[in-house]
Amino acid sequence: MKALENDPDSAYLNQKMSLLLRRSKQYSNALTYACKAEELDPDNYDILVLVADLFSLTGNNEKAIIQYDKILNVDPDNLRIRLLLSTILIRENEYQKALVNLDRLLEQNPEMLIGYYYRGRIYLELGSYKEAEESFQKALQINHALEPALFDLGTLYQITKRYQDAVRSYEKLIEFYPDNINARERLLNLYIRLDLKNKAEKQIEEIKSYSKPGEHGRQALGLLYLRQGRLDESIEELNLIVSAWPNDDRSRYYLATAYKEKGDNEKALEHFKHIKLESKYFINAQIQISDILDAKNDYDGAIETLKDAIIKTQGNQKLFLMLASLYEMNKDYAKAIETLKEGLKHHDSDIELLFQLGVLFDKTDDKASCIKTMQKILQIKPDHAEALNYIGYTYADQGIKLDEAMELIQKAVKLKPESGYIMDSLGWVYYRKGFFEKALLHLERAAELTPDDPTISEHLGDVHFTKKNYAKSLEYYKKALSLQHPHEDRIKKKISEVEQYLEKKE
Repeated sequence: MKALENDPDSAYLNQKMSLLLRRSKQYSNALTYACKAEELDPDNYDILVLVADLFSLTGNNEKAIIQYDKILNVDPDNLRIRLLLSTILIRENEYQKALVNLDRLLEQNPEMLIGYYYRGRIYLELGSYKEAEESFQKALQINHALEPALFDLGTLYQITKRYQDAVRSYEKLIEFYPDNINARERLLNLYIRLDLKNKAEKQIEEIKSYSKPGEHGRQALGLLYLRQGRLDESIEELNLIVSAWPNDDRSRYYLATAYKEKGDNEKALEHFKHIKLESKYFINAQIQISDILDAKNDYDGAIETLKDAIIKTQGNQKLFLMLASLYEMNKDYAKAIETLKEGLKHHDSDIELLFQLGVLFDKTDDKASCIKTMQKILQIKPDHAEALNYIGYTYADQGIKLDEAMELIQKAVKLKPESGYIMDSLGWVYYRKGFFEKALLHLERAAELTPDDPTISEHLGDVHFTKKNYAKSLEYYKKALSLQHPHEDRIKKKISEVEQYLEKKE
């Protein structure tokens, strides 16, 4: 230090001080001296590397990238520097630049295991599954027991629905690493999906043998039992984990869920309420609390829970949706609309908030606002099938702009051909345009797709009535009534009218 005080403009002394500070992990201070050294001796290779490494260690990835690029301009064959650069580029999601560097690394060293693995990870992130598989397989040719490559290859096979290949990858992994509980959990879920019951039961016993009650590895069993409806076993496993790991919010959330499904709402509430604001499970926990309170007829408590959570989360979108739905279920449409409008102040282009708002405008018979809201959705997402359908159906129902309605609904049908509701809209616009045979054809298809919708039944009744098929018309109107049509009086009136026609006919 004395020497540096006497000669502060010595690149060598600044470099040495930086190295000393780096060894004691005082990275920020080390960087200050390293940068001074570089300023004094900008062509010193070792100083350039020191500065780059310290930028990386202090989390300044942007400057680290620039510095490593500078070094590679001087020394393009430096494998260590190129690998470090590739690693940072991956961390910063600059995948294409990372791939360029990895390809260069593998040209220089075709046996670089980590290069193939990193390349596989990037391609997996990019959804280039063929290239990802090739890269992982290359890595496994060099080291057939590479744990992360086997695990990520299994992930790839699951994403691409090659479940048998995924099973083989995870089975191979646990041959080498029998205590990898994550792989065992995935393997167990695959056995269940493929209905391999014996293997699934054996895997459950294997997981138990490689873990003790209360260990994190047993979480997989708790969640599996929950999915299978084995609630007592799920509660037993998750309770032990939560007792040993009280800050494990994932286990606590699903423990509360198991209690809720079992009907023990008090214990469910206890655990949901224990989940803190900073947890990623907090929002869903608040929604569950609200749902329990509402089921207990504590409507005010349910509302206050969601309002409080909205304040704490500074306007989370899911909470606005839930609060609006709660108001809507209780027929308080004005407050539901007010809630969604407030949500849109925080999330002005959120499609879910906009769509629910449009639906509420429709329910309150504000057709103009409904259409305007759905049109805003289409400005954001032109291929939103439900918004296209909503506008088209609203026009058709009002008997206006039928050509535009037809165009909108046909576009929606192309996007979602198996939607009974959209098919119903197409039938209804044909009906409004006077093409009754086409209307009947599409409405019958809608009824096949969605057999228990009262509006579709009403529409079929209307078409048959227009075609003077009164007996068939009566059948569909009665079905609409039995399905609890929201406009009961209107359906009863239509039934009465049809019955009069049938009496005259007799």
